[in-house]
Amino acid sequence: MQTLWDHRYAQRMQRIKASAIRELLKLTEQPDVISFAGGLPAPEVFPIEEFKEACIRVLNEQGDFALQYGSTEGYLPLREMIARHTSRYGIQISAENVMITSGSQQALDLIGKVFINRGDRILVESPTYLGALQAWNTYGAEYVTVRTDDDGMVTEDIEGALRAGPKFIYVLPNFQNPMGVTISLERREQLVEMADRYGVPIVEDDPYGQLRFEGKHLPAVEVIDARTRVQNGHYTGNVIYLSTFSKILAPGIRLAWIIAPPEVIRKLVLAKQGTDLHTATFNQVVAYEVGRHGFLDQHVKKICQVYKERRDVMLEALEEHMPEGVTWTHPQGGLFLWLRLPEQCDATELFPAAVKNKVAYVPGESFHPNGGGKNTMRLNFSYPTPEKINEGIARLGKMLKEEICANQKIFQGA
Repeated sequence: MQTLWDHRYAQRMQRIKASAIRELLKLTEQPDVISFAGGLPAPEVFPIEEFKEACIRVLNEQGDFALQYGSTEGYLPLREMIARHTSRYGIQISAENVMITSGSQQALDLIGKVFINRGDRILVESPTYLGALQAWNTYGAEYVTVRTDDDGMVTEDIEGALRAGPKFIYVLPNFQNPMGVTISLERREQLVEMADRYGVPIVEDDPYGQLRFEGKHLPAVEVIDARTRVQNGHYTGNVIYLSTFSKILAPGIRLAWIIAPPEVIRKLVLAKQGTDLHTATFNQVVAYEVGRHGFLDQHVKKICQVYKERRDVMLEALEEHMPEGVTWTHPQGGLFLWLRLPEQCDATELFPAAVKNKVAYVPGESFHPNGGGKNTMRLNFSYPTPEKINEGIARLGKMLKEEICANQKIFQGA
């Protein structure tokens, strides 16, 4: 039904679609539905007391500053803290390389605003993060996709994709959303080498990198690139690196950061000034007060202990309850794992049956920008308790056996 406003919207609104995840979450708000659909951190690990003390301290000691307008680049002590913190992971930068954003989603949007013209091609993994696709669809992006397996982006496919002339490469190297997989060191090095050879920049999105439960820490793509691209202490290379406090402190404070060469930061600052002038000063000052003096290191260890337990419970429950023919990834960290059904199955068509059985997931098709993934689904293990994980996977397994085995008989070889 048309309304008075239909002809008044900008053409770009035709490319903006509702988030499949957000729409599905509306169906899972019933209290008796066990949801593996959202990408929510566990509220049990939020440092509430530390935030309470920091808020009081900030208001008592520097309330006039914290409640005032601030600089677009962000609160300098917070940017300096980020530079120090990331140096422990091999990222050697200064505050000049850092800009604070209102969550990672704003960082993705600003990158789209600064770099993407209508029709520009972006090289992405398939599947990839849905939020990035939503941000860049607004600017008229098209997508060149590369397969992803259990070792991350398949680099043997990258060179052919680079010949399509993408504007940049977008990767989530650690515990990727949605699959939970990690790009191997060999593939990271190949990615940097090919991007350099073809003159294509890389956007490295790393919200989960610190949440490693097992295995060896791998250098960031930015670190590999920076081996030959640091001048006078400033990173001047080919990678734009994103990360966030949403997964290591709390998502409600809406704080993330971009690390990039200074000339790129300057362009992003101009774009941000036209968006929100600056990220909330109070949130930045409070986050700095909470995070300084080494608190982040200890807090991340606590988060990893909680999430490792929940991942292990989910993996054990999947082994117990999933029908034959269903496989899944084994993430070494992060928040998600990826379930693959037999090829004949459609996870979107099965979703109503899952909700009827009081369990929810995200169908994998939404994460494939050029189609595919109908037989896949994303499961989140960070938010539900171990007890709910056990019960939810049992419900999911029961549904799959009923809907697939009984009705389609594909597990019996029909």
